[in-house]
Amino acid sequence: MARILIQTYGCTLNQADSRIMKSILENQGHSVTLGEATEETVKNYDFVILNTCTVKTPTEQKILNKISKLKALNTRLIVAGCLASASPEKVEKASPQASIVSTQNVTRIGEAIEKIGVQGKVVMDKSNITDKMFFYKPEESIIARIPVAEGCLSNCSFCETKFARGPLNSFSEKLILAAVKESIKRGAKEIEITAQDTGAYGLDKKTDIAELLSKIVELEGDFKVRLGMLNPEHLNRYFDRLVEVYQNEKMYKFIHLPVQSGRHKVLKDMRRNYTIEEFEDYIKELRSKINLLSVETDMIVGFPTETREDFEESCELLKRIRPDVTNVSKFGARPHADASKLEQLPNSEIKERSVEMSRIVRSIQAEKRKMLIGSIQKVLLTEKNAHSTTGRTSNYLTVALNFPSHGLGEYVNARITAATSASLIGEEIQPSV
Repeated sequence: MARILIQTYGCTLNQADSRIMKSILENQGHSVTLGEATEETVKNYDFVILNTCTVKTPTEQKILNKISKLKALNTRLIVAGCLASASPEKVEKASPQASIVSTQNVTRIGEAIEKIGVQGKVVMDKSNITDKMFFYKPEESIIARIPVAEGCLSNCSFCETKFARGPLNSFSEKLILAAVKESIKRGAKEIEITAQDTGAYGLDKKTDIAELLSKIVELEGDFKVRLGMLNPEHLNRYFDRLVEVYQNEKMYKFIHLPVQSGRHKVLKDMRRNYTIEEFEDYIKELRSKINLLSVETDMIVGFPTETREDFEESCELLKRIRPDVTNVSKFGARPHADASKLEQLPNSEIKERSVEMSRIVRSIQAEKRKMLIGSIQKVLLTEKNAHSTTGRTSNYLTVALNFPSHGLGEYVNARITAATSASLIGEEIQPSV
C-alpha cells in the first residue's frame, strides 16, 4: 500500500476534508500523514495531496508556486480542494502531470489513488453531491473539527468559494451527532462545528443550526462547542432559539458574524442580504442576552465600489461595535466572482486602507484584552508548542501559559498578567480545576 502525505491550506472546513481523505485512505490500508510537503519530506511518500484554498489571490499564488516546485521533483501529485474545483486550468498550467480532485469528489480519493497507479493522471471534477459524514472517522484529539455542510445559499459578488463548493448540501444530523459522540469518546474537549456558512445548515432539509446545536449540547460529556462562521442574513430564521442554546454552559460564548462593510450601498453591491442597522441590532441583542459574549467579524477593504467615505464608515462601525476579533482582508478580484468585472481600485489605495483599518482593529482588541489583566479566568487547555501551552476562556479568548501543571484537555485557573491585541497571557494559580 502507498505512503501518502496530505498538506492542507485554508479554513477549518478544508482541514475537515483532509481528515475525511485520511480516514478513507487509511481504511484502504494506506499510510497517511498530515503535514507539509517540502523538498525533503516528499521523498518519503509515494503520493502527495495538496488540499487547496482559493479565497484570496496571495494564497492561490502561494499554492501554485508549491505545485510548480513539486512538479520539478517528479512527485505523484494530487491537487484537491477549492483551487482544483474553481481553476483547474491554473493547476494544469503549473503542473500538467498533476491529478485533480474537486471538493465534491474528495470522498473518491481512494479511487483516484488506485487509478493513478494504473493509468497516471486523473481528473475528478464532475458534480458529486454526497454526505461526507459517511466517511468521517473521529480520531483521538483534544479538538474535533466536525463538518456539517458544504456550499451555501448566498451569492456574494466577491466570493470564489461558492463557485468551488457549489450550492448548499447539509449533512445528516444523525451522522453529525454520531461523529460528535465518538469524538468525545476519543477525548475531544473542543468541538468545532464548521461549514462554509454554518448559518445555512439544514435550510435545505427543513431544519437549522439552532436545532442541531440544541441536540449536540444535550450529549453526555465534558466538552465545549465552538460555532463557526455564520452569515448574518440567516439569523432572523432562528434567533431566539439560537440564543437559548447559547445559554448552555457547553457552548463557547463566541459568535463569528462577518459584516464585510460598514456602508449599506457597498453591502448591496456585495450582494450581502442584510443592512448595517440589522447587523448592529443583532450584535446589541446578542450581547444583552449572552453574558460575556465575544464577537468576531470580517471586513473587506477596497471593494471596487467602496469610496473613501464608505471606508471611513466601516472604520466607524468597528469603533461602535468593538469586536473582540476582526479579520481585515484586502479585496482581490477573483476570476469567477462578479466583482472582478468592475473597475478596480488602485492597489496602493487598497493597501493604505488595509493598514489604517488594521491599526484600528489592533487598538480595539488590545484595549479590550488589557481590561482583563488581573482577572481570573477558567481556561481549557487545547494546544501546546515548544514555548507555551494555549487554551481558551469560556468566551473563546486565547490564553498563553508557561508550563501549567495540567495537561491538554484539562482546565486551569489562570490570572491574566499581560495582553496583546491577539491574546491574553496568564499564569496558573492554585487550586486549578
